[in-house]
This record gives sequence, structure tokens and C-alpha cells, in this order.
Amino acid sequence: MASTPIARPTLRCALDEARSVLAASPHPERAQRDAETLLMHALRGSQPEVNQAWLIAHDDEMLAPSTAAAFRDSIERRCAGEPIQYISGEAEFYGLPFAVDRDVLIPRPETEHLVEKTIGLAQELREAGMISEPRIVDVGTGSGAIAVALAHALPLAEITATEISPAALAVAKANATRNGVAERVRFLAGDLLEPAAGETFDFVVSNPPYVAERERATLDVEVRDYEPGQALFAGEDGLDVYRRLVPEAFSVLKAGGFLLLEIGSGQQEAMQALLKKEGFTGIEYSADLQGIPRVATARRRWMSMSALGLEILGTM
Repeated sequence: MASTPIARPTLRCALDEARSVLAASPHPERAQRDAETLLMHALRGSQPEVNQAWLIAHDDEMLAPSTAAAFRDSIERRCAGEPIQYISGEAEFYGLPFAVDRDVLIPRPETEHLVEKTIGLAQELREAGMISEPRIVDVGTGSGAIAVALAHALPLAEITATEISPAALAVAKANATRNGVAERVRFLAGDLLEPAAGETFDFVVSNPPYVAERERATLDVEVRDYEPGQALFAGEDGLDVYRRLVPEAFSVLKAGGFLLLEIGSGQQEAMQALLKKEGFTGIEYSADLQGIPRVATARRRWMSMSALGLEILGTM
């Protein structure tokens, strides 16, 4: 840190010092918030109930040396660019708490649009009497954020989650247990939809890797140097995983089933071509809060035209 801190600072003193140091970090606009978050994290071992109001009410209390040391260490890590979620080991997604580490991507607010769209479609189909217990597979579940959020919001759904990384799968399972849905999410190890071969689903959902390799140098240090590259990058144009996932999804979807994918900025045109080539219909896009098309939704038609023609001929 910029100066040698006193052995036992008050909470106010510790926060002021941390805010000053973080103001010179790559994200000075987050200095106050990050300082408070990291201090609460350091305090929770001895003060489980700590929150922002607690900090204000106890700002003249002295920090124990061990807590002060842990807080200084976390500030140094944050100044180096490490995401605050990895330092604290915590992230919130869709109003639920998730444990995260460097084996998984940090759940992001834009991915909540994917969850919301899936929930809305599942409820519409149920109200129309088309399905009662939707079968949903989350491909490349990572921390389990999508699968757990869907299980929490759709208590009648059958949720499957696949993941190629054993370390990430362990994190996802722990998060399902933490959020009380471990008995309702089936976790399968393997690449994309291979672990669910031979099964059919009403929904295939995924937030796959979609960052182009050529964009690596442009990424924030928090992302580039800390989050798992396997979960970020997908070839030179960012479409490599989609090229494999879209046809796999078509093969496992029931007639009338939906594919929902998170996509990157500028990928709408390429995604449109991939989905049309595979035979998906009803393709549409949902924008995030910045107006960027973020969720691609497509449907496997109820019946192919060739099958429909044979059916018509059979009635003549």
C-alpha cells in the first residue's frame, strides 16, 4: 500500500486509507464501494452480521491485527487487478449467492436476461398446456449460476447442467447445495451436449465462450489475467463453440423446443446465419440494458416441411 498503516486502525481509518489507495487503481470510480466490500469480507469471520449499516455504526471500533492484515492483503490484490468477487469468493446472480473462484467465470448481470427469457418461455408453455415439467439443459454451466437460478425459479422443471471442467463442476455442485436445489439439478461432466447424448429437452440454454482471440489484448486486466480462458475464448472470431453447439442443440431439442444463447456484441448477423443453416425458426434477439443484442432465441419447428407434406399426402 502507499503508506505503512498503523497496527490497529479504526474501521473509519482503514476505509479512508483503502479508498485513497484504490483511487489510484484502474477503476477509481469503484474505490469506496470496493473498500467497503473488502472490509466487510475481512470482518465476517468475527462479525457474520456485518453490512454497510454496521460499518457506519461501528466506524470508531478498532480492527484486530489479523483482520487489518487480511484487509491490507485484499486491497493489494484488488490494486493488482484481481476481481473483487475472487478476493471475497462471492458473487450475486439473479438475487442468489454464489461462491466463485478462478476456475469459473464471474456471473454477470447481462446473463440474467438469458435466465429471464427462459423462465418467461417456460411459463408461457406451461400456461398454454404444452408442457408441465420442462426439461432444461444448461450447457457449460461454470459456477452453476444459470442452472441454479432456473431451478430456483421453476420448481417443476427438470434441470440438467453439463460442464467440461471438473473444477468448475465442483463449484457448480456446491452452489446448487448452497441454494437448496442440489436434488433438482443433475450435473454431467463432459463437452457441450455429449454427456446428454440420446436425451431430448424442451430448452437448451447456454452462455458459452464467445470472445474472439483477436480481442484478447483489448480486455480489461480483471478479465484477461484472472478469469479462465477456456470459458472466455472461442477461436479467432469467437464463434467456434457456437458452430458445434447449434447443431448439437437442434439434435436434442424436442419439436417446438427452444434454444437460448448469450451472444457477444456484433455477433447477431453471424448467429442468424448459423441458426438458419441448422433449420431453426422464430429467431429473435433480446437486448441488454445497453441496447446490445444479448440473447438469441430460436425454435425447432414442430414438424419439418417434408414430414408435413407426407402427412398431407396421407390424408388425400
